[in-house]
Amino acid sequence: MQKKVLKVNPKDNVIVALLDLPAGESVHLDGTDYTILKDIKAKHKFAAVDFEDGDHILMYGVIVGKANQSIKQGEVITTENVKHQSAKVVGKTATLGWTPPNVDKWKDRTFMGYHREDGQVGTENVWLFFPLVFCENKNIETLKDIFEKELLHDKASKHQLLLRSLLNGGATVEVEEEQTDTRIFKNIDARFITHQGGCGGIRQDAEALGRLFAGYVNNPNVAGATVLSLGCQNLQVQIFMDSLHALAPNNKKPIVVYEQQKSGTIDEMLTGVIKDSYEGIKKANEIERKPASITKLNIGLECGGSDGFSGISANPVLGEVSDIMAAVGGTTMLAEFPELCGVEQELVNRCVNDEDGVKFLKLMKDFEASVVAAGSGFDMNPSPGNIKDGLITDAMKSAGASKKGGAAPIVEVLDFTEYATKPGLNLLCTPGNDAECTTALVGSGATVVLFTTGLGTPMGNPIAPVVKISSNTILAEKMSDIIDFNAGTVISGEKTIPEAADELLELIINVASGEVKTKADVLNQNDFIPWRRGVSL
Repeated sequence: MQKKVLKVNPKDNVIVALLDLPAGESVHLDGTDYTILKDIKAKHKFAAVDFEDGDHILMYGVIVGKANQSIKQGEVITTENVKHQSAKVVGKTATLGWTPPNVDKWKDRTFMGYHREDGQVGTENVWLFFPLVFCENKNIETLKDIFEKELLHDKASKHQLLLRSLLNGGATVEVEEEQTDTRIFKNIDARFITHQGGCGGIRQDAEALGRLFAGYVNNPNVAGATVLSLGCQNLQVQIFMDSLHALAPNNKKPIVVYEQQKSGTIDEMLTGVIKDSYEGIKKANEIERKPASITKLNIGLECGGSDGFSGISANPVLGEVSDIMAAVGGTTMLAEFPELCGVEQELVNRCVNDEDGVKFLKLMKDFEASVVAAGSGFDMNPSPGNIKDGLITDAMKSAGASKKGGAAPIVEVLDFTEYATKPGLNLLCTPGNDAECTTALVGSGATVVLFTTGLGTPMGNPIAPVVKISSNTILAEKMSDIIDFNAGTVISGEKTIPEAADELLELIINVASGEVKTKADVLNQNDFIPWRRGVSL
């Protein structure tokens, strides 16, 4: 029988409703009976004690808010009676001990990946097309249309067939046979990126975009790239090439570069681009999957469309996976710095090197200062959807979001566009925005991204598979076309967190080996939104 309520940490003074609880119902937890004073929806919290104005609200064992009025035991915690509050951070105060999980069943596991000359191993084999400036988006879209029709032989979707039927006066249109792979090249995919940057903003944003693209080319999921430039933009070809050289001095991957203002007509340029890209793609198709240790995986950790269950089901499952990967020698990255507000002290204490703790706090401080200067604040991070489903303060959301990083030591703190090179858990400075975060994780080397959601987010990435993990079973059933894994079994009591983590890691290995396609890949969700830290000029 499913439990009705849960206290996440023994120190907590609020309790999570796992089911809808009507006013007047009595629930029993840890030797105490609680009477629900008002209807409370599942995922929301109620007071375990009487609060007075100014009292701290504790969840996950940390401060997640402050009462701004009296709250009675059994009363629902809301945005009206609680405001954001988090503990002050004073620098490293302790070294947190960590007992690694038993990884006997994982230490010798392999996946089928694409081995690169620099020793990295990819989960995909992609030829990537991208522009250095938005002025070249149209040419990238033209190339996408050409290559997808002729090289990949994409079939008409059912929605295209519906429109075709309507154009034919409602006549039935034959549905093409499924499953048959008609691609000319079986071992390579072509992916296409467009964006709105590269010029018009400050130079620093253009340079950051160049470093981000360098990270994408260096990512082992990429076999080679075609790069289009206009010629006069802030993000010059040389800036991109310098960024790539700084990251990968011995880069052997083929890169096709064309600059429109040097090429003459669009027709002349596209003719050359198609010929040169085809030769590169044909060569990259010769690369085949081979066994590699799972220590070669670089797993990005993030969440989006979170709910009140995310921090007690899906996120802790990712934390267990992250700890397993750290224990065997793999790499994980925890991002979304606005969603680490309130848990800074724990994270600083987990940093292996003191200088990384200092760097983390500076990045957090500078990020928040820029947000305040824009007239906002980290306390405004929870979205309307988050609040509706029980995440009413940023600290509450953050305390649950940080669970994706497990308990392993933090080996390095990375700023946006810095590339992960150390095995273990890394922190990466990104916004909380789903697409910007995923884009940044992959640019820093993630070859698979794990994305938890309680509300449903149909998002993917051009070069890395994005595995969607639901926090609750209702979402997994309602939006089955975008969810890959259901962690709601933790809420229902069907599985423990370690059991769910083992099952998820098996799925990750299958995805990394190309044996299972993520729902985002099936839906062709190839989202790419670079983080712009500056302003437009």
